Amino acid sequence: MRLNKQKIEIMKLSNQALGAMMMALQRAILNQEDVTECFRNFEFVTTEDGLWIKNPPTVKFDFADNYDDDEESVPTTTG
Repeated sequence: MRLNKQKIEIMKLSNQALGAMMMALQRAILNQEDVTECFRNFEFVTTEDGLWIKNPPTVKFDFADNYDDDEESVPTTTG
């Protein structure tokens, strides 16, 4: 690869961008989907903290589906 004497700016991902990428990867694994299309559609913004993703993925989770109706499966605290 040849660079045409252009100034190359080094950029890093912000914690927000890393979290967005991890959420996209987790959603793709849970739904057995290809994550590349989600990554391809990310829109990045340069900030002082690094690159931010303007359109991070949303992950919805229904907590009610994880518990049966019986008491034994519902977490309780004792004091």
